[in-house]
Amino acid sequence: MLSRAAKESQVAELAEKLGRATCMYVVDYRGIDVESANQLRRQVRKEGGGDYEYRVLKNAVLRRATEGSDFAALADDFVGPTAVAMSFGDPAGLAKILDKFAEEHEVFELKSAVVSGEKLGRAEIATLATLPSLDELRGKIVGLLQAPASKLARLVSEPGAGLARIFSARSTQEDAG
Repeated sequence: MLSRAAKESQVAELAEKLGRATCMYVVDYRGIDVESANQLRRQVRKEGGGDYEYRVLKNAVLRRATEGSDFAALADDFVGPTAVAMSFGDPAGLAKILDKFAEEHEVFELKSAVVSGEKLGRAEIATLATLPSLDELRGKIVGLLQAPASKLARLVSEPGAGLARIFSARSTQEDAG
C-alpha cells in the first residue's frame, strides 16, 4: 500500500505528463493475461519512440490528476480495472496500436479518449485509427511539394538533353562510317 506522500507524488507526476499529452485513451484491461499486457507495453514503447505511454493506475489517482484539465471529461470512465495510454505526439498512431490490440484481444476494451480537448467514444477511436499517422501525412505533403519542382526540372533540362543525344548519335555515326 502506498503512503500518502507516494500517492501525492504519483498524482503530481501524472498531472505533469497530462499537461504535455495531446491525447489520453482509457481502457479496461480486465481479462488480459500478463504476457499480452507486456506485449502491448513493448509495442507502445517501440512504435511510439518515447512519445507514447501505457500505464495501469488507480482510479483515485487518475481522478485527482485529471481534475481541472482537458482530461477531466474521462472521470466517469475511471471504473474497474483501468489503464491509460497517453500520446505526447501523434494521437492516430497510438489509436492504431490500441485498436489493433483490441481486435486481437476481445476482452480488452477501449472505453473512451480525449483528443485535443474533445471526448471520443469507441466508434470515434476506431475511425481515428484508420487515419494516416502524422509521419505518413508529412511524407505525402513532401511528395506533393516535390512533384511540381521535379517536373519543372525535367521540362527545363529535356531540350538540352535531347540536343546532347543528337550530337552523340551523330558523332557515333561519323566514327563508324
